[in-house]
Amino acid sequence: MPRFVLIATALLGLPCSATGLETTPLPALADLHLNPAPRSAAETARIEAVLAPPTQFDTPHRFEAMPAGAATVPRSPGDAAFSQPSANLAHDAKMTFHLGDAMFAKLWVSSPSSTLASDGLGPLYNARSCQRCHVNDGRGHAPEGPEDDATSMLLRLSVPAAQDDALPPIPGFHGDQPHPVYGGQLQDLGTPGQAGEYRLEVTYTEQSVTLPDGEVVQLRRPDYGLADLRYGPLGPEARISPRVAPQMIGLGLLEAIPAADILALADPQDADGDGISGRPNIVWSTEFDQPMLGRFGLKAGMPSLRAQVADAFSGDIGISSPLRPAPWGDCTAAQAACRDAPHGDGDVRSFEIAADAMDLVVFYSRNLGVPARPDAGDPQVLRGKGVFHAAGCAACHRPSFVTHRLPDQPAQSFQLIWPYTDLLLHDMGPGLADNRPEARATGREWRTPPLWGIGLTRQVSGHSQFLHDGRARSLPEAILWHGGEAERARDRVARLPTEDRNALIAFLESL
Repeated sequence: MPRFVLIATALLGLPCSATGLETTPLPALADLHLNPAPRSAAETARIEAVLAPPTQFDTPHRFEAMPAGAATVPRSPGDAAFSQPSANLAHDAKMTFHLGDAMFAKLWVSSPSSTLASDGLGPLYNARSCQRCHVNDGRGHAPEGPEDDATSMLLRLSVPAAQDDALPPIPGFHGDQPHPVYGGQLQDLGTPGQAGEYRLEVTYTEQSVTLPDGEVVQLRRPDYGLADLRYGPLGPEARISPRVAPQMIGLGLLEAIPAADILALADPQDADGDGISGRPNIVWSTEFDQPMLGRFGLKAGMPSLRAQVADAFSGDIGISSPLRPAPWGDCTAAQAACRDAPHGDGDVRSFEIAADAMDLVVFYSRNLGVPARPDAGDPQVLRGKGVFHAAGCAACHRPSFVTHRLPDQPAQSFQLIWPYTDLLLHDMGPGLADNRPEARATGREWRTPPLWGIGLTRQVSGHSQFLHDGRARSLPEAILWHGGEAERARDRVARLPTEDRNALIAFLESL
């Protein structure tokens, strides 16, 4: 399996205007890639020309129908549209991909068990496999009622750090720490003899929004109830953040975007006066023992796919790995019965999932293909693309990047990709705030989610829920929930003539 190496990126010596970073210096960041070759001046100029914003919208960009470059897969009609290997994956690598698929779908069992390679579940957990949350590698959903499945939604949990807690040397790092009793997230399931920590209850309040053209859109505001808290009340300082599982496509390509290209988009002081002030989340990497650019997770709290996978195995399933070695997962010292329960690391294994097995899941996650856009040239879609840019949506949902040249990662190497994200944090206003900081992200900030594949959500996942907590049941609802930095763009969309707004939705559904 390929391994990451670090290439130092000399950012601290540049003026703030060159990097888009705050005036408070950030630590030197490392670029997480496989021996990326430096770009020549000629290549840089060519890339800048390709990525230049469009000036006409009567024809598509010549590469736009291939959102993942050579890694783009055909757009298939079934619910497996997100489960195809990247089209440019070498033949022998496809076996590794399918082995990773099997590990992704593998159901873990509690210890002790005769199936020594599959035990170690929990003791507290949210799901028995990766696929239970990311069904068909797609988007999770919020429960619609007491009988609905809540597996693909979880609640992150934290409290402010105490004065004597050691914090990473990262300017602007928020001192939230795991809850002293319940840990970093709430688990609603437990192995035999271990009751889940709580039961999630979600209720909604409906709100009608009438647009200038007379269209009425129903928004729903969620309220989260935590019933049957096994270890007592959370306490007044507890902060919770509901999260639905995000879709899995294109993750390796997002990881292959040069860190400098992402940082160059940051404008935390809004120097250009456009109302958009994206910031990078800088997180502490236990994998490399240094600060890194956050890319993954709904608040960009994870710097690499390997870290993201290890964190999910530990927190969601209770499976230990080289990066998260605790065999009891998220159980705290206050949960003695959980820590004392049988675990799966007492046999021939050092960890409940070995490094090579976890690497298979990382490889699978890195190489899930992004479907093509056969309707990129449709007249209504092109009209909607023009509306998207005119409304200012592209200020955060940046259309395209060119990935690093990666000789050891050919499927992600030097691809023109169209993910429609800047991977930066943006203040989305009080309506979407979870009021829970994460690393440098505030309680009102979220990472811009990629939009590629968004039009296939119902086909793949069987629903049309969007945003971090699934509150939006349609794309118009999702747009109307935007606030903060996105408020101007939201209001422009709300004022659109019906035909233009329909064209915008057609464009989004074509992605």
